[in-house]
Amino acid sequence: MAVATATATATATATATFFCYVVLFSLLAVCSPSVPTVYEILPKYDLPSGLLPNSVKNYSISENGDFEVDLEKSCYIKFDYVVYYDKKITGKLSLGSISDLKGIEVQRFFLWLDVDQIRVDLPPTDRIYFTVGIINKELDVDQFEQVRSCQDKPSLTKFLQFPTPLNDIEMLLTE
Repeated sequence: MAVATATATATATATATFFCYVVLFSLLAVCSPSVPTVYEILPKYDLPSGLLPNSVKNYSISENGDFEVDLEKSCYIKFDYVVYYDKKITGKLSLGSISDLKGIEVQRFFLWLDVDQIRVDLPPTDRIYFTVGIINKELDVDQFEQVRSCQDKPSLTKFLQFPTPLNDIEMLLTE
């Protein structure tokens, strides 16, 4: 009889301990605040969430807006232009813009050019602006609303884009 009581007590203790652990872990999961994704952070700055590819591994942002984004690997996405994303992207995030940008390039003609700044109108409109050196390019913001998948490399046809007609070059330089 004593053995049965000891076994029952041990079983009850083990069950109670297990139940306490389950409750504790459940409370920790509910009480611990979830960290927002970078795709949730960008709209808080009135920027579209699709500016970055779906391969963000982690990110950090300081109180003054300096940020760093680490991708799983460098990659390409085709918007109106082919865009290259380095494995590490840095810049300064503020309401409606990303400045001091490093790690994003755009293909024009047969050249790869650094994107220095990205900004939107405040209040938001359907336009987004990219600064590439002395060139400012205005694009439709809709193509940056959805987060896109990264490609390891652009296809050969994307690399072999023919140069823009001469009448479009003037527009590219003045936008």
